[in-house]
Amino acid sequence: MSAASCLLSEDQFLCSICLDVFTGPVSTPCGHNFCKNCITQHWDINNSCQCPMCNKVFDTRPELHVNTFISEMVSQFRREAKQKSSSSEQLVAKPGEVPCDVCTGTKLKALKSCLVCLVSYCETHLEPHLTASGLKRHQLMDPVENLEDRMCKKHDKPLELFCKTDQTCVCMLCSVLEHKTHEFVPLKEECEGKKAELEKTEAEIQQMIQKRRLKIQEIKQLVNFSKQHADGEIAEGVRVFTALIEAAQRGMDRLIKLIGRRQTIKEKEAESLTKELEQEISELMQRSSEVEQLSRSENHLHLLQSFPTIQAVPATKNWMEISFRPESHKGTVVRALTQLEEMLSNDVKKLVKAELKRAQQAAVDVTLDPDTANPYLILSDDGKQVHHTDVKKNLPDNPQRFSKSVSVLSKQSFSSGRLYYEVQVTGKTAWTLGVVRESINSKENIRLSPDDGYWTICLRNGNEYKTFAGDDVFLNVKVRPENVGVFVDYDEGLVSFYDVDAAAVMYHFTDCSFSEKLYLYFGPCPNDGGKNSAPLIITSVKCT
Repeated sequence: MSAASCLLSEDQFLCSICLDVFTGPVSTPCGHNFCKNCITQHWDINNSCQCPMCNKVFDTRPELHVNTFISEMVSQFRREAKQKSSSSEQLVAKPGEVPCDVCTGTKLKALKSCLVCLVSYCETHLEPHLTASGLKRHQLMDPVENLEDRMCKKHDKPLELFCKTDQTCVCMLCSVLEHKTHEFVPLKEECEGKKAELEKTEAEIQQMIQKRRLKIQEIKQLVNFSKQHADGEIAEGVRVFTALIEAAQRGMDRLIKLIGRRQTIKEKEAESLTKELEQEISELMQRSSEVEQLSRSENHLHLLQSFPTIQAVPATKNWMEISFRPESHKGTVVRALTQLEEMLSNDVKKLVKAELKRAQQAAVDVTLDPDTANPYLILSDDGKQVHHTDVKKNLPDNPQRFSKSVSVLSKQSFSSGRLYYEVQVTGKTAWTLGVVRESINSKENIRLSPDDGYWTICLRNGNEYKTFAGDDVFLNVKVRPENVGVFVDYDEGLVSFYDVDAAAVMYHFTDCSFSEKLYLYFGPCPNDGGKNSAPLIITSVKCT
């Protein structure tokens, strides 16, 4: 069946009415074939039973049955035509595939490229190279584009060797002429070595990809942790502020009730006094009327008899001794606000204590750098203490050494992340602490402000705590600190100072713009005739 079908053409399976491949083929008594629907409609339209091919007329419309033989042949033809079409589509060169150079019109996919002909061939056009004796000797290879690039430009020969000396591809003539003293290997051998290197490179790349994926996972985890932390902070803030609002509302309600009760008592007192005064006024008016009537009486006897009783003024209170003043509620308001302030202060202290505890988790080991110390400073052997003396040491004038400012920097520098350290300032009347950027001017006395690369706070005159953020900012320090904690978040641009023992914030530098290394800054200040001779001591951090 398959062999026979190869001899059949599409024309043999066309209906003469619709001129398309048979659908439901039927045969008339005269032996001609049509689509069942086509012949039926033809007879219906013409109102006669006549064969469209031979014009034979049938007296009665013949009963039509599907011709199973032709139907099977048509089905087989359709299947083979579909397979042929599909196969043809698969052979067409797709984007990225090497097309046959010989095909005209639709380019089929090349199966081989000839290094002699410099042409790529599809299956059909490749056949001469497989059968013709002269073409069989040509060198075939898997299809590639731009075959000219595989030929030596100088000798017009295939590039078959790799010169290890010059690291380039050469032809056979190159190896005996220009490169005759060089080391050669076949391209395949060199490719194997390069593939091994590529596998190593691929492994490294995959490892790099894996590390970056792990980093992405780490960042996502940190983001989730940050979100959880932020949510916790928000919840705690909402709790504190809600409690504060509720406490303020309760305090306000109590204040209103207390003042209301006092006002009610005052009003009742005023009402009682008013009634008593009105009663006395009534009695006095009655006596006034009696006096007036008696004074007009012509009855001398009656006047004289009534005079002792009438002429005396009725006994009343001495209202000059009785005072009535409006109630003052300022004291009540002050006491209510004081209670609220105490409550708020306690909540703030709890929050600061938690904040300080988190900052202490970033504690770092800090030592002082003698190469930056002012010549009047004395550093301990362990690099943890510094104080000022009146004797100047003969030291090399390093570029980073402070010449005029009585200061010293840390050995450690930081350009990312968080850090925390603590300094004991007990017994000192003046000091300066903080962080500075690497490019500060260490040879001149300059203002210790962020604009000049200093984020510091200081003590002056024994009780003046201030910072140089723009204008001088005096700090509200209620208790003299003994230990000062310094926290830096480089990435967030934050520098914070704490009174460690009181768990209180001394000052926050926020929205700082860090773009270079930071060093820790220590200024013990002049000893002031011994009054400020105590050292600054870098202490071990103990979580509060």
